[in-house]
Parts: sequence; C-alpha cells; structure tokens
Amino acid sequence: MHKANLPIIRFHDLRHTAATLLLSEGVHPKVVSDMLGHSQIGITLNIYSHVLPDMQREATTAMDSVPGMLVGPVGVSVGVSAAERC
Repeated sequence: MHKANLPIIRFHDLRHTAATLLLSEGVHPKVVSDMLGHSQIGITLNIYSHVLPDMQREATTAMDSVPGMLVGPVGVSVGVSAAERC
C-alpha cells in the first residue's frame, strides 16, 4: 500500500464507507441495514444518522410538491378555511 501511496485502512473502515456512500446516495436505510446484516434498522440508523441530514430537506421539498398542501409551517394558519382544505 505504501508504494501506491494509499492510506492504511481496516476492513471495517471499508464496510463503514460503503454504508455511508449508499445512504448518502439515497439507498433506503432498510436495504443498507440488510446488506450490513443488522438485526434491526434502528442499529443502522443510529450508527449512520450523520449521513442523513439532507433527508429532512428532501422531505420538505417532497411535501412542497404534494398538491393541495398549505404553504407555511405545520400548524400555522394561512387564511384557508377548513372547507377549502378538504
């Protein structure tokens, strides 16, 4: 590895890198969890949650594109009557 000027890394580091890359590319956490052999998706989400901050932004963007959704934060009245919301 020294001749190729590559860093020395452990096998576990490769596993962590693969999981991080998959999650950052939008692969569903359940799929990554299965690939890693975790017994519960929560294990994967707890370990790799640092990879998922953009998911909040993506969820917000997705909600913006849902027809009929109100503009504004949840729970804030924007002057639409209950009849108009249905």
